[in-house]
Amino acid sequence: MYRGQTSLNITMPGDYRKAAERLFPRDGFTRGQKPDLKAAGDFSKALGIGIEYQRLLAMDKSSGELRIFLEQFQNNLDLLIKKTWVDKSDENRKGKLQDEIPLFMSTIGQADNIKAINEFSDILDELAYLFFGAQSEKDDFTEYTFRIDAQMGLFWWYSGKLELLNELNDKNVDKSDKTLWAVLLLGLCYLTNF
Repeated sequence: MYRGQTSLNITMPGDYRKAAERLFPRDGFTRGQKPDLKAAGDFSKALGIGIEYQRLLAMDKSSGELRIFLEQFQNNLDLLIKKTWVDKSDENRKGKLQDEIPLFMSTIGQADNIKAINEFSDILDELAYLFFGAQSEKDDFTEYTFRIDAQMGLFWWYSGKLELLNELNDKNVDKSDKTLWAVLLLGLCYLTNF
């Protein structure tokens, strides 16, 4: 799929480029470095979810309101998957993806943010395929989505960058790290409001 794309050499509006490069540096993360909360907050504004994102980020992960949000995310994601029009041969992909959602939600509940980010990255790859078909597997996929809508392009760019956080798994980063939760919450919030 498009995951391997790490270049920012795509047509991206200047404000988005600044927010994007702060969240995921052009040269990747150096030793001991990870995304920071300010960069995630700026990125949320570029995605058009800033207020809702900040409200959710401030909540305790065990709060009832956050649980309601996660249920809304799950319901909206399920609806998005059901509403995609795919060839009959791709119906199995839809069913498989729907089966992955409860496991992903369980990982979120366990506060294993590194594993949740990895699972979310896989979910987004499949979701991109269901939305865009074979186009999602092309090298210019992110650029293609930017031409459709700048914020949507930024979201799919973010989706392709999540795998960079796999490196943190080997660097003894706390799996419940708040910064990792902040990065994951960006995608959850965007898709809940999609």
